Amino acid sequence: MIRIIDYGMGNLRSVQKAFDKLGFAAEFCTSADDIASAEALVLPGVGAFRDAIYEIKRLDLDRAIKDYLAADRPFLGICLGLQLLFDVSYEDGEWPGLGIVPGEVRKFAPQPGLKIPHMGWNQLQPVGSPRVLEGIPADCSFYFVHSYYVVPKHSEVIAATTQYPDPFTSVIERGRLMATQFHPEKSQNGGLRLLKNFATLAVHQPAVAG
Repeated sequence: MIRIIDYGMGNLRSVQKAFDKLGFAAEFCTSADDIASAEALVLPGVGAFRDAIYEIKRLDLDRAIKDYLAADRPFLGICLGLQLLFDVSYEDGEWPGLGIVPGEVRKFAPQPGLKIPHMGWNQLQPVGSPRVLEGIPADCSFYFVHSYYVVPKHSEVIAATTQYPDPFTSVIERGRLMATQFHPEKSQNGGLRLLKNFATLAVHQPAVAG
């Protein structure tokens, strides 16, 4: 069973409906016990980083998420769910994240003609051959809406970048941890293929040793 973490800030129903369309059962979860027993876990999110990390900690979900990922179990972060994995965000202050992926969350620097937030369709430039992007055409576009982006400390976790106008990290992959800055549940066929890749890997692939 795929479980979608409900901490009060996310497009949960849209994500659930996308998995349903693909034939994978997905349910919402709100407790540490539910997270611990999940076969695959999804952390969605929209809104402010500060509010999201506060709610996750208030509900005592942070330790459960860390323990789950320490075992290299299937995990997908979406949008804010990607950013929350990092050490710190500079969104309206300085806020500690979950500290699962070393790095930070920064705001797009103002540039002439650049609209912030980055909103709408944009393409990916894969780095290597990430499993989560398998079978997705090179010209496929995905739906973004964000003003902040992640800066990983270690480049080996970067699975794809996107130009706006400079390249930023739009997908990460480390073991069976995968996360996207865009919304696959809003990204039509390409997004559905990505969710199918994740769900299939979650069901069929054993944990990565080491």
